[in-house]
Amino acid sequence: MTPALPPGNARRTLLVLTGVALLVNYVETMIIPGVPKIQIDLGTTASMASWITSAYLIVGSAVAPLFGKLGDIYGKKRMLLVSLVFYMAGVALAGFASSIYMLIFARALQGIGIAILPLGLAIITEVFPREKVAMAQGVISGTFAIGAAAGLILGAYVVQDLGWPYAFHTALVFSAVLFVVAAKLLRKDSPSTHARSVDFLGAGTLMGSVSLFLLYVTEGPTLGWLGNEELAVLSAGAALLVSFLVLESSRPNPLIQLRLLRVRNVLVANLIGTLSGTALFLLFFAVVYYTQLPAGFGLGMGVIESGWTLGPSALGMFVGGFLAGKLVQRSGPKPVLAIGAVISAAGLSLLTLGRSTAGDVAVDLVVALTGIVFLIVPIVNMVAVSLPRESTAVGLGMNTMLRNIGGAIGPVVATTIMTSYTSPYSLATRGQVISVALPNATAFGYIFGLGVVLMLAVIAVNLATKNYTFKTAARLPGPEPEALLGQPGVLRAERSGA
Repeated sequence: MTPALPPGNARRTLLVLTGVALLVNYVETMIIPGVPKIQIDLGTTASMASWITSAYLIVGSAVAPLFGKLGDIYGKKRMLLVSLVFYMAGVALAGFASSIYMLIFARALQGIGIAILPLGLAIITEVFPREKVAMAQGVISGTFAIGAAAGLILGAYVVQDLGWPYAFHTALVFSAVLFVVAAKLLRKDSPSTHARSVDFLGAGTLMGSVSLFLLYVTEGPTLGWLGNEELAVLSAGAALLVSFLVLESSRPNPLIQLRLLRVRNVLVANLIGTLSGTALFLLFFAVVYYTQLPAGFGLGMGVIESGWTLGPSALGMFVGGFLAGKLVQRSGPKPVLAIGAVISAAGLSLLTLGRSTAGDVAVDLVVALTGIVFLIVPIVNMVAVSLPRESTAVGLGMNTMLRNIGGAIGPVVATTIMTSYTSPYSLATRGQVISVALPNATAFGYIFGLGVVLMLAVIAVNLATKNYTFKTAARLPGPEPEALLGQPGVLRAERSGA
């Protein structure tokens, strides 16, 4: 076991990991305002453009637990730096993409960098005392807000003034700087003495299954949900999923230890992670399109104005991440999850009922996204607290995988709804008037309404959360929470009805 660092060194580690998380969130949200422009420049469809986000998340979903496993075996710092190298390679290639297929491939390569986040969160559990872990994780989760603000606003200027390739060019510079800083300042952790077998077959099977399911959802409106091609894709995805589950239950060192899902809070955290990931990217993708569609269908904004509309929610998310960490530390995860789901549902309801101005959308997003941050911080902490230290990285990787699967589903579902509910729009071009189909008010009403339903599902799942407080948990030696969660006197908040 690697001992916790002195406070000064621990804060330095937190600063470095916060910078790395900030980079990842900056790059990912920087792309969002430019998706409609990329679609036009590369001459593709909205469905194909949605894979700019989905390809990154699909690959990240598969490699997050894989790299978590490798981190537990070979050292978390080492694997964090390896994933950062893949991330830089993907960013560099994306900046020179000349077709949608090349860009999607680059984004898939970049998706390996998603492993940075669970590895960083796992490092936090080792360098901070148990009672401070929730606050530190809250700080890292809150950086999503700063990265989102920088990405949405600065990215909008870069896309409009320089072109979307420069969004990737600038990110490459930041990535290289952070690689050097992380290599120099992060402490080298001790490799595990446990088995060194790695389940590469499981990772490939999982990625193939998720890709086929998402392909089915993406092409359903075009090819028909029950068409022969679609049913073949769906059947192949289901077969790969069954194969993956059989593999994981029979291999001595699986990619995902299914037994971890027997721990109640791990199962709850993963279910809520999937639901919140779907809601988050469903919301982002829909709002970007809504703000840039012509008046009568959307707000008729340019890329920069769209970025500024989404930008103010960053303050709510940053403050929300910090407060959520504090509240988890004080009252446990269960009440924080309930608060977050209610807040996010309120914001999504506001988007469903009133979004006629940029001010309306900005305020509604502040509410909705602050609530989602209140979900992310507790579920990360629940996984970290509920697993023995030698399984923390792979457990957080599994949670990241499921959140990213939800994140990959979100844009595809939003696009499917937008292409299913349209109205004609007359567009003048080159002296001719043509009619195009654009998403109408019904489409966006259904999208934001679906977000409300997802938050209600979070509230239902949260009923199963077994609450804990850090004042009692901190007195126990070691991080074996399966024992901790069953110990009399530990779950004081649970017995009091939290």
